[in-house]
Amino acid sequence: MAELEKQTEQQVSTRTRLTFGLGSSAEAICLYSFGLLSMLYYNQVLGLSATLAGLAPTLALVFDAVSDPLIGSISDRFKSRKWGRRHPFMFFAPLPVALCFFAIFNPPDDLEGFTLFLWFVSFAVALRTFMTLYHVPHLALGGELSTNYHERSKIMSYNNFFGWIGGAGTHFVALTFAFAATAEYTNGLLNPGAYPVFSAVAAVIVFFVLYASAWYTRDQIPRLSQPPDDQPAFSYKEFVADLKAVLVNRNYVYLLVALFLLSIMLGMRGAFNLYMNTYYFEFLPAQIALFVIGSAVGYVTAFSLTTSIHRRFDKRATIVTSAILLSIVPALPVILRMLGYFPDNGAVMLLPLMITFAGLGGVCGAVLNISVMSALADIADENELLYGHRQEGMLYAARTFFSKADNALGHFLAGMTLDLIQFPAKSKPGEVDPEVIFWLGMVDSPITILPGLLAAGFYAGYRINRNRHAQIRRQLEERRSESRIHPAE
Repeated sequence: MAELEKQTEQQVSTRTRLTFGLGSSAEAICLYSFGLLSMLYYNQVLGLSATLAGLAPTLALVFDAVSDPLIGSISDRFKSRKWGRRHPFMFFAPLPVALCFFAIFNPPDDLEGFTLFLWFVSFAVALRTFMTLYHVPHLALGGELSTNYHERSKIMSYNNFFGWIGGAGTHFVALTFAFAATAEYTNGLLNPGAYPVFSAVAAVIVFFVLYASAWYTRDQIPRLSQPPDDQPAFSYKEFVADLKAVLVNRNYVYLLVALFLLSIMLGMRGAFNLYMNTYYFEFLPAQIALFVIGSAVGYVTAFSLTTSIHRRFDKRATIVTSAILLSIVPALPVILRMLGYFPDNGAVMLLPLMITFAGLGGVCGAVLNISVMSALADIADENELLYGHRQEGMLYAARTFFSKADNALGHFLAGMTLDLIQFPAKSKPGEVDPEVIFWLGMVDSPITILPGLLAAGFYAGYRINRNRHAQIRRQLEERRSESRIHPAE
């Protein structure tokens, strides 16, 4: 068995890891920009109420709840010897994804109020649906590239690292150049003329990078698993059966609940990100862009060390610990300021300290993401042992769902909170009521710790360690060997 795992690990070349991981950079550009900018744009630039600006991604989540597992089941059962189970979807999705992304940041000038909200929600639904068409098969592809327990962590490290490149690159370039200060707008994020240019450039990049990842991983199709010849084609009945098969897996359910709770925390923090940095800490976009320095150190550290951490501490312990730290560490600047132990706005040490905390949060988040993505591939082995066919698409659908749920649920809760604390639309930094700013900090940090800690508790219920996984792989190989010796009549 050890020799088998070693051979499997050697089959995944660095080129394959790189081209697979490349796709996540475009996914990150799209989803990061949507999560970072859309609510601020529609609320503070276009004047839509914060509740409606947060409600649009939440309504899109209703469609995601159906489309994500649906695409997972369809791709799991898709039969094509030439193109495989995943690549046909990955080739189709890039163009509509790019067009929908552009439309979100370019509504007609005469729209306002409810009609503006309808534009936002319509293209949010379309963007998220077409991204599902790419994202679910792409992640499922990553889970199929190797059966090796530790090699999967390496593959997902590349995926996570390229995701960071996409998100961090967007963060730095957008805030440094696209939303640079002008004579009329000292804070470029409030400049309505900056969004069309940014969205056009980003949409073109997203299209070409998504397509490139699909094209340059097509050489892996012959060695990837295919649906069994006797497996029924997709139907409503088979979809329900697929859904039931993953939901009765105890390990998967624990990860699912934890992902839901984590998405609430990350979504609220993501929605408040620019509000906090612009109004609470009063940074300019060029200063916020420097946070990428800390996150770069954090993600490179996670990329380099996560597989080694799994070899020493196993995935479950790594997941629980990183979830606890991710809940607490990013909240410390606000908590320490409330206790009187953090620099005031404008202090020399404020920006370096915030960059440092961005790096620490980056390490925790990247290690957690890599670990969970790798664990999902192990669950796919367990489900194959139980049901006789692989379900990477269905299993990774949960990950894609909650990567969008953090934008949706978090933005909705954040939008209602902003209206609840009466945060003014089209406001200027330094001119907002101090009591409103206090409550902004309170809901962003101390309160959002709670769902993260609950997530860590559910992650502790995950039970597949390296020994259990080795046992599963051994049983699968024995079944396949027996099938080759005694093929079905």
